[in-house]
Amino acid sequence: MAKTSVQFLCSECGWSGPKWYGRCPECGQWGTIEEFHEARPSAASRTAAPGRTSRTQSGAVPSSAARPITEIGTENMSRIPTGFSEFDRVLGSGIVPGSVTLIAGEPGIGKSTLLLETAGNVAREVANHRDRNVVLYVSGEESQAQVRMRAFRINAIEPNMLLAATTDLATVLGLIEQVRPALAIVDSAQTIVSQDVDGISGGSTQVREVASALIDTAKTLDVPVLLVGHVTKDGSIAGPRTLEHLVDVVCQFEGDAQTALRMLRAVKNRFGPTDEVGCFELTDSGIYGLADPSGLFLSRTTRGVPGTCAAVSLEGRRPLPTEIQSLVAPSSGGSPRRTTSGVDHARVAMILAVLQARIGADTSGADVYVSTVGGARTVEPAIDLAMAISIVSSLKGVPPRADLVAVGEISLTGEVRACTGTQRRLAEAARLGFSSAIVPAQGSEDLARVDGITVFTVSDLATAIRVAFPTDSQ
Repeated sequence: MAKTSVQFLCSECGWSGPKWYGRCPECGQWGTIEEFHEARPSAASRTAAPGRTSRTQSGAVPSSAARPITEIGTENMSRIPTGFSEFDRVLGSGIVPGSVTLIAGEPGIGKSTLLLETAGNVAREVANHRDRNVVLYVSGEESQAQVRMRAFRINAIEPNMLLAATTDLATVLGLIEQVRPALAIVDSAQTIVSQDVDGISGGSTQVREVASALIDTAKTLDVPVLLVGHVTKDGSIAGPRTLEHLVDVVCQFEGDAQTALRMLRAVKNRFGPTDEVGCFELTDSGIYGLADPSGLFLSRTTRGVPGTCAAVSLEGRRPLPTEIQSLVAPSSGGSPRRTTSGVDHARVAMILAVLQARIGADTSGADVYVSTVGGARTVEPAIDLAMAISIVSSLKGVPPRADLVAVGEISLTGEVRACTGTQRRLAEAARLGFSSAIVPAQGSEDLARVDGITVFTVSDLATAIRVAFPTDSQ
């Protein structure tokens, strides 16, 4: 066993020190200090593995000479398509050879299903490749038979997909060096264990060593690696904070377990944008990309019903339609209820106060319920105006203007403030068939005309309510 030196590391901010604290002296978080064994490579581990650089204390011999950047070609850096247009969109049009991508998400959210189906897609595409025509899938959580059963269920069985079930890091690295696959998938970082360092499986020491070794192998052999990562109770990636700094791409796979909608977000991407979002639908027969998820977020049957209003939120650079539904009902108790689903509870409370103070819409004696449709979750301030219109609609019992979409942030003074990406929001609303839109007057001077949609610009909440309810007596 290699000799180790003990340190204590904060999993939240990366602080390290010689003694344990209940509270991190750097970031102030409680219970984040963990014992960390910084391993020193033994004589056996310092022996260079095939294709890897040997490490010595001094005078290390490099495996390749440094070259001028102008002489380095990029002919072999063509991206590998995943078979999912939504996945490629988040990654920046595909997987970069030699990169390490971390896919993190809660248990049961569909990480393994997404990557297993991706493995099948890539294996199907590279079947005729002369050099690297196989995909390697390594599972540290399931047996080969269990992975095969899931692959059969989602129709991802391909002869060029190799399955391995192991938790030993040396075995995983040996398989990658032996097979030289077009794509390697390791599920997951917290289950693989290195015998060269101390620490339990999933601990900071082991996760750091496993990630470092996989990155070293991926860069040396030019093999792209998709690495599954677990998350903690608060939703952050388990393991040391440096894990996110080591890898090239970090993606969060999230969604509500009660709905079929899943969303993939790029938190870090060295080869593409970090403001793209991919939408997926998880079913019993597999996972499918949703190029147009509007069918999940809009309810066509509730058009013309009091208490509804549509908005277009921005997830990164992607406009997503969101239908807001509100219900104002008489309160049966002494303290009225304020219940929300998919929207920010504090934001709804603020809008209720502004409605009462600025236009006299009193809801102090009623229960108020505000929700989105289809499990959509958004906290963007641009949906404030749609929430206000839906609440007033339910309070009055009058539906708003037909096929209306509203976008704008509401301030405490009742002003409708500008929001980003108004032009893209209007274009998406027109594509979905909305005939009228209410947008802030601030920043609307440069808006181009969008065919098929009538745009009303407003500067305050009272004007927006009058536009939204043209037949109302107010």
